[in-house]
Amino acid sequence: MLTHQDIWAALDALAVRFSMSPSAMARAAGLDPTTFNKSKRSGADGKARWPSTESLSKVLAALGISFEDFAAQTAKSKAGRFGMDMGANIPLIDMRQAGQDGYFDETGSPVGEHWDEIRMPGLRDNHVFALQIPDDFLAPFLRAGDRIVVSPAAAIKGGDRVVVKLSSGEVLAKVFKSMSTSKLELHTLDPQYPGRTIALKDIQWMARIVWISQ
Repeated sequence: MLTHQDIWAALDALAVRFSMSPSAMARAAGLDPTTFNKSKRSGADGKARWPSTESLSKVLAALGISFEDFAAQTAKSKAGRFGMDMGANIPLIDMRQAGQDGYFDETGSPVGEHWDEIRMPGLRDNHVFALQIPDDFLAPFLRAGDRIVVSPAAAIKGGDRVVVKLSSGEVLAKVFKSMSTSKLELHTLDPQYPGRTIALKDIQWMARIVWISQ
């Protein structure tokens, strides 16, 4: 039987495996940053509070881990021993450098030999690659040194965070709003700023952000 302690210990271990704080992991899943904080693990009356199935589903999707694997590994870990699959190496490149020619094919998959590599536990997608944020131009949502893992093979729906490469070489990190036969509508990561409309003819490729390391 899984206990309250087992579930929270497994979530903490996930954050450690992916080099994230619990709040960064929550943000990567599109949740309130305090969702997995220790203060949320019990009520004012001291009664144990469990993470919701919706929160679990979102964070596992963001990290590329199935619920079955999470449940199995949680049962084995028992308060902290989380033997997740260590995954495989994936290509890594600076986001500014990604705007240059020769690093992607027409589908947005990485090509060439001038990539670094990082190891990503749990991700089961042979198409993923990582972009490193070079400075604070996307602050406060992404800062210098943060890494975003991108999957050209992942389905995209409204509200998903995406990377878009334009024919001009510009590489954007935005939020997908909608797409017609002629144009793409994007929101900014910071909703206080206006969105952007881009003609489809000006787009080389678009891929979904599946994980953020902060």
